[in-house]
Amino acid sequence: MNIYKRELRAHRKSLIIWSVSMFLLIVGGMGKYSASIGAGAGSFNELIAQMPKSLQNLMGVGVFDFSNAMDYFGILFLYLALMAAVHAVMLGSGIIAKEERDKTVEFLMVKPVSRAKIVTSKLLAALTIIIIFNLATLVSSYSMLSYYSKNEPFVAGLFKLMAALLCIQILFVVIGAFFAAVINKPKLSSAAATSVMLIMYMVSIIIDLGKNIDFLRFFTIFKYFDSKLILKHVLFQNYDIAVYSIISAVLLASCVFGTYYFYKKRDLKI
Repeated sequence: MNIYKRELRAHRKSLIIWSVSMFLLIVGGMGKYSASIGAGAGSFNELIAQMPKSLQNLMGVGVFDFSNAMDYFGILFLYLALMAAVHAVMLGSGIIAKEERDKTVEFLMVKPVSRAKIVTSKLLAALTIIIIFNLATLVSSYSMLSYYSKNEPFVAGLFKLMAALLCIQILFVVIGAFFAAVINKPKLSSAAATSVMLIMYMVSIIIDLGKNIDFLRFFTIFKYFDSKLILKHVLFQNYDIAVYSIISAVLLASCVFGTYYFYKKRDLKI
């Protein structure tokens, strides 16, 4: 429990910074919605419709109504998911490898606790941090949507997106932790985990821009929790959501198991 509390205290400042940054991203994104409404929602939709087809697919043209605040937020969600994923993967890798990075591993190892308990405490702390971060994002999103929605319903859609965001965060936390347990060089493990996350994000963009490459959806977490699927159900006719759930569960279990296994087996760098 002391390790758990220590990790929460150690990440308190960064959590505040990330939460404020997410708030500013939401404010800035919804500010663009306000500008588009000021220019006339109809004309803005027409302007978007004149874009290349690939960009229209990326922005959800034909799926989302840009004059609706919740639909506009569905487009913004892609960027919120990226920011949350970056935070989660860096948190997961950092929280496992921080003692080796800071050369304080002796302080941790002299405690009368097993390595398994150390990993458990760290993962629980990481889970707590991302839940707080998710709640801060929810509050920020709710306040902005309340201001811009003009009595249009949005609460159900917002909670669905925040639940999806939490799933993305959890998956990338354990991916980061897994790489930190496997690779005994903290900087390299963080870079490797972040690279995997960015590749998945780029793949999700390429899927929207390209043609006949929908099979790549199974290789990127961002498409498991696509806002178009969550809010409009446009993908259910082609993809069984159960497949995404199974892949996510297998990935989660594999990364958690691998984190415990490799962390107990490795030689910690002092």
